[in-house]
Amino acid sequence: MNDAAIGVFDSGMGGLTCVKELNHLMPNENIIYFGDTARIPYGTRGKETIIKYAEQDIKFIKKHNIKMIIAACGTVSSVLGTSKTSDADIPFTGVLLPTVQAACAKTKNGKIGVIGTNATIKSGAYGKAIRSIRSDVNIVGKSCPLFVPLVENGFIGKDDPVTKLVVERYLEPVKKEGVDTLILGCTHYPILIDAIKEYMGSGVELISSGSETAKYVCAFLTAREMLAERSEQGVNEYYCTDSAEMFAENAESFCGGKLNGLVTRVSMDELAAE
Repeated sequence: MNDAAIGVFDSGMGGLTCVKELNHLMPNENIIYFGDTARIPYGTRGKETIIKYAEQDIKFIKKHNIKMIIAACGTVSSVLGTSKTSDADIPFTGVLLPTVQAACAKTKNGKIGVIGTNATIKSGAYGKAIRSIRSDVNIVGKSCPLFVPLVENGFIGKDDPVTKLVVERYLEPVKKEGVDTLILGCTHYPILIDAIKEYMGSGVELISSGSETAKYVCAFLTAREMLAERSEQGVNEYYCTDSAEMFAENAESFCGGKLNGLVTRVSMDELAAE
């Protein structure tokens, strides 16, 4: 048993979709969440910048008593790949592998769509990971750079004309390819799931990277007897690099309600000094 917290980080608030599922699956676990809200989005940055930001995020997370680190960010997961980003004694996972495993198991016609940030799609990481499991799969990738700012600014309703227009613009070529499984390769994207599902139709299985990663982490900790021994509800702590008040206000869309923990702002000087 291990009562240390699970560390989760993302470029913004999208990783809260992973936290929501972690809270559901393992309610007794403590969680440390870090969202780099002052520098979002990572998906429009160059590879070296993304790696530098990720290293700073991980160093901040490691200041706390943690037993595992989750990069709940499709961009970071895709760019880092299998690179070592934490000490050997602290297990680390991105969202990539758990997500592609789920997609490969779900597809029936062998056509999988992948949507993500520019950096995620450009990396080709999802395609490589999928082909390592199923070489017969046809992969359709599409970058959706406006999805993150839509979510961060509250344009999430399936009937919102702006949201509908952007979803159709991005997903039209993916839909035309006849995919039966669609990977939401950014943890922000599940917030748009109603609009995406409305456009893609009921015959397409949507795979949430945050949700699948939470399931993977639950199985990982269970198998290694690393679950918390406490019987009481776990505590969530949230940290961000922009306004703590805005973080708390916007979190409802990601968590399905108010945050069950305090939000603390981390200055960029403190983060860069890590």
